[in-house]
Amino acid sequence: MFGVVRRRVASGGTSSLLGQSGLKFRSGPARVSSILEKEIAISSGGCGNIRNFCHITPGRWINSKPISDIFHQEASFQTWKRSFSSDSGDNVDVVVPPLAESIEDGTLAKFLKRPGDRVNVDEPIAQIETDKVTIDVTSPESGVILKLLANEGDTVEPGNKIAIISRSADATTHVAPSENAPEKPAPKPTPKASEPEPEKKTPKVETTTTEKPKAPTPPSAPSEPQLPPKDRERRVLMTRLRKRVAARLKGAQNTYAMLTTFNEVDMTNLMKLRADHKDAFVEKHGVKLGLMSGFIKAAVSALQYQPIVNAVIDGDDIIYRDYIDISIAVGTPKGLVVPVIRNADTMNFADIEKQINTLAKKANDGTLSIDEMTGGTFTISNGGVYGSLLSTPIINPPQSAIVGMHSIVSRPMVVGGVVVPRPMMYLALTYDHRIIDGREAVFFLRRIKDSVEDPRRLLLDL
Repeated sequence: MFGVVRRRVASGGTSSLLGQSGLKFRSGPARVSSILEKEIAISSGGCGNIRNFCHITPGRWINSKPISDIFHQEASFQTWKRSFSSDSGDNVDVVVPPLAESIEDGTLAKFLKRPGDRVNVDEPIAQIETDKVTIDVTSPESGVILKLLANEGDTVEPGNKIAIISRSADATTHVAPSENAPEKPAPKPTPKASEPEPEKKTPKVETTTTEKPKAPTPPSAPSEPQLPPKDRERRVLMTRLRKRVAARLKGAQNTYAMLTTFNEVDMTNLMKLRADHKDAFVEKHGVKLGLMSGFIKAAVSALQYQPIVNAVIDGDDIIYRDYIDISIAVGTPKGLVVPVIRNADTMNFADIEKQINTLAKKANDGTLSIDEMTGGTFTISNGGVYGSLLSTPIINPPQSAIVGMHSIVSRPMVVGGVVVPRPMMYLALTYDHRIIDGREAVFFLRRIKDSVEDPRRLLLDL
């Protein structure tokens, strides 16, 4: 369209443009310079300013702001590129990012930075704890933290403002008095931008005091009267992760008809396999050969042998899953997390060991994502690393079974009519008796035992 405008204006003739709209240009000498033509041609690459050039009124060629102002607006728009911040001159608001598709709010666990601290772009300044994972809130710009708009322990939602960052380095002189202020009243001193901040804080307080986020807590909070305080006792609020774990485990206990069957496995051959090839394994694959990969391969073989253990009840239907995603229970200082090894049936020993190391490191660092902890079809829990000799694990919903590994203990065993010491481990399989019969459960656990005691069966698919 701009090309038509240029040609018609340059010719200086009376013509009707945009015939459907009925708008006409005023006849007269050409009043558009070559500079204007160049600027119109340049702006045709961006659609944001097209409407400014297309509004034509009688008596004027183009009814709009000066072109220099328009391009200045375009340039300023491009500088606002951070997704989770709002820009108001020198100050930048830090807001809570989207948590996850199924998570609506979280608890502001702690601030990693305080007013007066200098931060860089994408540097974590706070941590938000959700039902499943801890999320870092990063700085949208480099600068100095001017003020904190929330307190540790507040319930926050995506989009809530929690801090203000000043881009200018001299902002430290304004925030110095707030460095000695207590953590809770941190939002009170407002030396700058005092007018908009009450509006920012008011919805924040409302979201933190609403009763809706407390909906999932009743399963883990029994309606028993609180005990009176005693000497040398202290009451600590449960974390969201602990509440979530408690609710899920109690829900599994109330829903499933759980039954546990046991067996014992001789670890001699698997431990010998690792001892004989651990150096060559590390040299080739760059990762250590552990016992967990052998158990995961054995569990995959058992799940293929007994597919009902990999299935799940959904209403009146049974869903058979033709893929195998193994969940690994990992205990962390913040609570139990269960990362998932996807498509374990397509992996070899090296792939499994690398995935285990990656997920274990993320679990200890608290950097697991929601996607990395959802969708498992079967769980393996290794209480043996803590010295557990025997236990009855609880099913991880919505799965149908879980196997528990335990500590390896040298015990006297009868082998070929002779009593010899052998490294033995107890295995426990807890399963949902609504969908899995005792026969299938025993066959499943026996399959794991046979594969671990003779790893050659895994190579020969026996």
